Amino acid sequence: MKWIDVYLQEVERRLPEKNREDILLEIRSTIEDMLPEDPTEEEVKGVLHELGDPVKLAQGYSEKPMHLIGPCYYDTYISLIKMILPIAITISLITLVAENIMGSVDEGSLILVILTIVGEGVWRVISVGMQVFFWITIIFALIERVDLGKEDEGLGPQRKKWTPENLKKVAHVPKKRAISQWEVYGAFLWTAIWGTVYFHADQLLGIYENQGAGLTFITPALNQDALLSYWPGVVLVIGLEIALALLKLLKKEWTKGVVWFNTVQELLFIGIFFWIITDERLFQPAFISYIADFFGVNAAQVESGLAWRIAAIFIIFAVWNIIDGWVKYKKGTKKTKVRHELVK
Repeated sequence: MKWIDVYLQEVERRLPEKNREDILLEIRSTIEDMLPEDPTEEEVKGVLHELGDPVKLAQGYSEKPMHLIGPCYYDTYISLIKMILPIAITISLITLVAENIMGSVDEGSLILVILTIVGEGVWRVISVGMQVFFWITIIFALIERVDLGKEDEGLGPQRKKWTPENLKKVAHVPKKRAISQWEVYGAFLWTAIWGTVYFHADQLLGIYENQGAGLTFITPALNQDALLSYWPGVVLVIGLEIALALLKLLKKEWTKGVVWFNTVQELLFIGIFFWIITDERLFQPAFISYIADFFGVNAAQVESGLAWRIAAIFIIFAVWNIIDGWVKYKKGTKKTKVRHELVK
């Protein structure tokens, strides 16, 4: 029944999430009712042919309007907006807060800072939202009008008539190896956050004290000049993380290529991180002195201990990500892809 599984997979990825399971059960039940007890492959293909193109079938259950962007690209268009918009807004707000919290904030100026952040924050959210919506819409409108990919998945008059043989081009994705959109979204968001914090570390990370008159930023924890001296390596890591997220979005499963890409990216991250963490200029002397005085220990011990503790945390997470990727990939290696079975 792999034909049916692949057909339902093609329907599933285009269904609204809130009632996806119910719709799939209904379609599967319909297919089973139309088949004899021990159906042949030709009988299964005949029933699927009668049900028709899974793209059209799924859109029959969709409650979403599809007018601005054509049905061929609408789902991808909405998914990218949902994915990119909150990330862009997050970056914008992080930089806004960083620009306004430096220095001493007394009781009088605190209200002014809050009003500035709220007022300018609202404007930035609107501005970022409009730009994200505008540019993504323009890109998809251009793609729609030059007819890229419509022959394969569109619904226009140029689309070839769908037959069950089209399922030979689709690989069945085992659930244990599947990569969800939330995983891709989380990857984009994490990269956006840590990248923003890295390039604004002297404004976000440090010692804050309430000295009676209000909240005061005592000293930054890290030397921004030292961090910026490693920008080529950091930008390379950011680029690889974005490329990996896009690869996951494209493949939708933990393939061997995705796992190796993930492994190389994490190892490179560890290497560049070690390169940075061993820089003697990394921590601000005032920050180290403050921590040493606070805990009553030697400043050299604080610097070395802090560096290695941070390194251990990052290494653990990186190694965990590598192992997790390989485990997810291995879970589905015993299951032969439907594409190969159908070809045979």
